[in-house]
Amino acid sequence: MDYETTSRSVALKGGDLHFHECGDGPPLLLLHGSGPGVSGWANFSGNLPFFARDRRVILPDLPGYGRTPATLGATPPETVAVAIELMDRLGLERADIIGNSFGAMIGSQIAAHQPGRVRRFVAVGGVALYTLSSFPAEGLCRLVDFVEDPTRDKLVAWLYSMVYDRGIVTDELIESRFAVATRPEVLAASRAIYSRPALDAIAETLRGPEALAAVGHLSRIEAPTLLCWGRDDRVNPLDGSLVPMRIIPNCELHVFPKCGHWTMIEQKAAFEAVVGEFLARD
Repeated sequence: MDYETTSRSVALKGGDLHFHECGDGPPLLLLHGSGPGVSGWANFSGNLPFFARDRRVILPDLPGYGRTPATLGATPPETVAVAIELMDRLGLERADIIGNSFGAMIGSQIAAHQPGRVRRFVAVGGVALYTLSSFPAEGLCRLVDFVEDPTRDKLVAWLYSMVYDRGIVTDELIESRFAVATRPEVLAASRAIYSRPALDAIAETLRGPEALAAVGHLSRIEAPTLLCWGRDDRVNPLDGSLVPMRIIPNCELHVFPKCGHWTMIEQKAAFEAVVGEFLARD
């Protein structure tokens, strides 16, 4: 179960989308987050052996990440449409979805607006409305720092903001992320989404009466939902989980100690145990 043996490609309307596939059984769609050098494999490869034991796991590179070009449509609404088209092309009438950060945002839109397509939904951060913390948090500020001036030191600062245990940020991880993140097409896709004006506009919205509109769709999610949050998340601080936990009709929240934004990596065994039990119900 390595990168090449699980690698697949499918032709969509906007071009070819790259994904990984392994295992047999009920379908599980894993949607990765965003950021420098991110891909489906970078976020979830360590979890594939666990979930593929009894599931058909689909792990796409979303547009603008990994081997999938941004020309398929890299904005959030376009990415939602691409994810649904992927499900259609692969014959996934209904699937469980696990989304990390940006992937959780995409998964929440699918679950809210096409409820029949999602059996159970797991969000690893991503769907947040802050009641105490300011926006943007450190992780997003570090991300914009890198996008504006893509140096190795700024990539390291961003990676450190993603985790509780800095030991996870190895030289190998730094070099592999830096090599991908500085490719011109990847950097262009990042700059199209992450900028100081964009974050300032979101912050202004979150201070006004439109704030609830940012998460209003969550109330339409019918699928049983599990929110997984790192207690020490510096991208989506923990208080961001409270409103989603309240307004998603059938929702539970699990908080992982000594954990930043990457719960599936930093608390791998606990994450797999909690999510595995949740998905196995019914």
